[in-house]
Amino acid sequence: MRLRLVPAETNYDFFKLRYVTMGASVVAMIVSIVLWLTVGLNFGIDFRGGTTIRSEAVQPVDVAAYRQAVDALQLGDVAISQVFDPTFADDQNVSMIRIQAQDGQESVTGTVIAEMEAALKAVDPSLKFTSVESVGPKVSGELIRTAVIAVAAAMAAILFYIWLRFEWQFSVGAVVALFHDVILTIGIFSLLQIRFDLATIAAILTIVGYSINDTVVIFDRLRENLRKFKTTPLQEVMNMSVNETLSRTLMTSGTTLLALIALLFLGGDVIRGFVFAITWGVIVGTYSSVYVAKNVVLFLGVKRDWSKPDGGSGGGGAGTQFANIDA
Repeated sequence: MRLRLVPAETNYDFFKLRYVTMGASVVAMIVSIVLWLTVGLNFGIDFRGGTTIRSEAVQPVDVAAYRQAVDALQLGDVAISQVFDPTFADDQNVSMIRIQAQDGQESVTGTVIAEMEAALKAVDPSLKFTSVESVGPKVSGELIRTAVIAVAAAMAAILFYIWLRFEWQFSVGAVVALFHDVILTIGIFSLLQIRFDLATIAAILTIVGYSINDTVVIFDRLRENLRKFKTTPLQEVMNMSVNETLSRTLMTSGTTLLALIALLFLGGDVIRGFVFAITWGVIVGTYSSVYVAKNVVLFLGVKRDWSKPDGGSGGGGAGTQFANIDA
């Protein structure tokens, strides 16, 4: 027996409430932007600046014990991770400690560093600090600009690719869906005040790639059906296309979420923000592939008769001049 999340043939009307779903998406985006502008993001050390300390000890690194000792100092955002290197000796256990910039200061003072070293030596007397480096506001500001450019460049490249593969209406729908996913991700991070750092930017870029993959699969089936059903109303053809790819969509999203939920609860504090962003992105990305990207294409209409220069939507062939380009 084969496991099926959905029946072999479905006929759900995904566009019956298209105005409601599109309106809900617009409201959610507006709320996310308002939260971003009013509440702001809980930037991590990468974006706020701070101090990075490299420690070395004879005993194995106990990240949980280190974090418990440091939390008592109330230094705000502190990230602790173990450094692995095959060249290290057996008694050379290295950790990296990152502390956010304190209010009114670009770096952690020497007194605070001494207090931290004393607190960690209470956990492991053999521990010593081998290097202390600070990241100033200028560097963190450059990281923010670079992150914004990276996300914008990824969306621009996707816009161009979808335009080549399909039509400009598909390209607009795909990019609107990507903006929807990114803005809602930023909004949930602002609402819950989850730490926002470079790992989150990597997660957002992963979300962009995942979401567009799901969108392109449905777009490709839609293009095939537009060729088969040349006189069928566009909404019916789109419904048919989403239903035909529904099993694939749910299987892909479901199996991905199984792994992500396990990491979310068992992966530890270091990667929790990254995993949460991708988990949220898979959910909203699956939603936006149908209820945002396809709604935009439905509102804009699709050129279905290439024999007419004005792009009539009558009963001609479907597709674009770039339709045969391999993915």
